[in-house]
Amino acid sequence: MEHEDQEAQKPLLATAAGSSGDGRQGAAASSSSSSIAVVVASTAVAVAGSFEFGISVGYSSPSQPGIMRDLDLSLAEYSLFGSILTIGAMLGAIVSGTVADHVGRRCTMAISDLLCILGYLLITFSQNFWWLDIGRVSIGCGIGLLSYVVPVYISEITPKNLRGGFATVNQFMICCGASLAYVLGTFITWRTLAIIGVAPCLLQLVGLLVTPESPRWLARFGHPGAFEAELQKLRGKGTDISEEAVEIKDFTEKLQHLPKSKMLDLFEKDYIHAVTVGVGLMALQQFGGVNAICFYASEIFVSAGFSSGNTGMLAMVAVQIPMTGLGVLLMEKAGRRPLLMVSAAGTCLGCLLVGLSFLAKEHHWGKDLNILLALAGILTFGGSFSLGMGGIPWVIMSEIFPINMKGAAGSLVTLVSWLGSWTVSYSFNFLLVWNSYGTFFIFASICGLTVVFVERLVPETKGRTLEEIQASMNSSLTGPPHK
Repeated sequence: MEHEDQEAQKPLLATAAGSSGDGRQGAAASSSSSSIAVVVASTAVAVAGSFEFGISVGYSSPSQPGIMRDLDLSLAEYSLFGSILTIGAMLGAIVSGTVADHVGRRCTMAISDLLCILGYLLITFSQNFWWLDIGRVSIGCGIGLLSYVVPVYISEITPKNLRGGFATVNQFMICCGASLAYVLGTFITWRTLAIIGVAPCLLQLVGLLVTPESPRWLARFGHPGAFEAELQKLRGKGTDISEEAVEIKDFTEKLQHLPKSKMLDLFEKDYIHAVTVGVGLMALQQFGGVNAICFYASEIFVSAGFSSGNTGMLAMVAVQIPMTGLGVLLMEKAGRRPLLMVSAAGTCLGCLLVGLSFLAKEHHWGKDLNILLALAGILTFGGSFSLGMGGIPWVIMSEIFPINMKGAAGSLVTLVSWLGSWTVSYSFNFLLVWNSYGTFFIFASICGLTVVFVERLVPETKGRTLEEIQASMNSSLTGPPHK
């Protein structure tokens, strides 16, 4: 705690030596302001992709009646259109780490934008079932890349005392994008909504022209001159970057002497802790029932006794956005672990309440009780998930893997996330038929297990550099650099 208090009292960035008195204070204020402006602008460009991600996930629900009517689709054909996004995302996830390592973080975001633009144009001008599905797969591949590269890029460019808060803006923008798609979809046609889906991609493509590349990627892949120039741009012209640059160089030098990474290397002793944390958090995030509740919230409300699902859906949106914002504000104050445990405990309570609502309905305990429990449960789940479990696993994933393993590890973790999403989404209706309240009690158990998992295995990464975090989890990186 003493170390954290000392870190909190330090200025955002150290300023260049050689100044004194008022001049030094003025330079500090100027360079700090310049640094924050560049990091904020770069993060804003990156999370335009997160906003695109949210719009893509939220697109299919409000578009269903219009697409089925205009293109004469059966329910089975539209269900394929809705779910095939996840298949595309898994394909994107498989190659996400490799692509980001080979062409850089900025180029990977640009590729994802082009895939999403192509997909939305195919949907906008589609005249049949095939155009829709090809477009949806293309969008899925794009957001599969985005789901990995955006949190990684943000974590690599931000100072350690701002990294957590900035990284969780990723989840906040996903939430905003999905909410906007749902609201706009009730007023405009599905073709117009598809055109709107292109806008964040175009904004990000323009922003990427002037956004700095990740200094850590440049250092790892042999661009030492560009690495220091981009780091200076991110930290401000008057800022002394020598200490941070030396730390990154030393850590990169250690990585250069390690063997070239392969997927199987992730399961060696040196990396197994980080892999267990990354994969475990993603699996628990998905199997805790988030996609079951989000994708089928309207149906759950109706099943629990509401006359329409729209009221409950709008209430859930109204809770999720401010809770995600609160999570952003608390990230660097409370730390990752406490927020994760509180969030997981809240999702456990939410699932228990929804399960009890179905139990009350089955035993005819009163319609008002069904509705009250369902509404309270879904709002508790949605708010709690948005507070921490939605964004923090992606933050931690971007922090714990050394850059020589980040490509393979990121692909694995992102694939696990999308595979879990597809599994839960596909099986949920069957589980609901099998045992409605039992399904949510299972989800509650998994959320409860998440609290134990975080307490036992997940490290606190608040206030530490990426190099410190990665060295603490990997014995081969704790020694001095090889000469």
